[in-house]
Amino acid sequence: MKVTIRDVARAADVSVATVSRALNGTDTVSADTLEHVLKIAREMDFVPHAGARSLSLRRTDTIGVLLPDLHGEYFSELIRGLDLGARGTGHHLLLSASHGDIAEAVAALRTMRSRVDGLVVMSPFADGESVSGALSGKVPLVMIGGSEGAGARFSVDNHAGALAVTRHLLEMGHRDIAFVSGPADNVDSRERLRGYRDAHREAGIAPRPVVQGDFREDSGFEAGTLLLSNGLPDAVFAANDAMAIGCLRAFRGAGLSVPGDVAIAGFDDIPMARLIEPALTTAGIAIADMGREAIELCVAMVRGEAEAPERRLFAPTLVIRASSGAKQERAAPPSRPIREEVR
Repeated sequence: MKVTIRDVARAADVSVATVSRALNGTDTVSADTLEHVLKIAREMDFVPHAGARSLSLRRTDTIGVLLPDLHGEYFSELIRGLDLGARGTGHHLLLSASHGDIAEAVAALRTMRSRVDGLVVMSPFADGESVSGALSGKVPLVMIGGSEGAGARFSVDNHAGALAVTRHLLEMGHRDIAFVSGPADNVDSRERLRGYRDAHREAGIAPRPVVQGDFREDSGFEAGTLLLSNGLPDAVFAANDAMAIGCLRAFRGAGLSVPGDVAIAGFDDIPMARLIEPALTTAGIAIADMGREAIELCVAMVRGEAEAPERRLFAPTLVIRASSGAKQERAAPPSRPIREEVR
């Protein structure tokens, strides 16, 4: 049954005239009442008749953003891109973090959905259906990473990036390559592990057992300490740059030379990757660009300018720097084009 203006008034506990004034944007309605009425109208999927002011014109000019965390260089760079996109389209951002908790993510989305025009969600621990289900299809949604679900989806070709990094380490003459993974239930981490293993399969080399990490720099330090006690490999490929930097700290603290004694590579190309000594070889992602484009697409969806939900795949770039130095006696020439930033 179609929702009427009387239904909205009854649910909001105000008069029909108040609902009408709120929908038409008159100055005679207080800010609190206006927000309350619009919230109820949106939740009830109320669509005014053609002569009334469209609810779509009662926009907040705000895009909600839900991230797994707000700490660290990766998220700082992503937020920088999100902010660029918001400012470029005349919007504000409403930020929240789920801290890897699906229930917390769903609760945050339900809280934000009536306060924003659209949502950008990065939730690698939650499936897309859980996220879109929390929104009931009422708010334009752009997912960054995670599994398939409703709305548009941006993702990184994690498998291809990890394959390229591992191939590079093998071409540099490293045969014993340790892998420090991210959380086991993280989609990005699983795909990076798959790329590492596939490169070993191509080379006919059995990979080492995986060293478990959680994407934090401290877990990389712990992984490096474990490798020091269990037999040092030729090289370490960490599933993100933060853990690679943690490994580097552990090795340097033990008096080892990088890459002289052990090579290191990461994934993401955060700003710190090019500033540390030695500079870090990595699979580079245009993190800020991804954030900016996610906001731009979300705004286009809000305005009705976007086509059917898009799928965009960001291809990482192999960025070669000093940390992956060759074992010269075994190094092979690169077999594919690369972007070198050797320092």
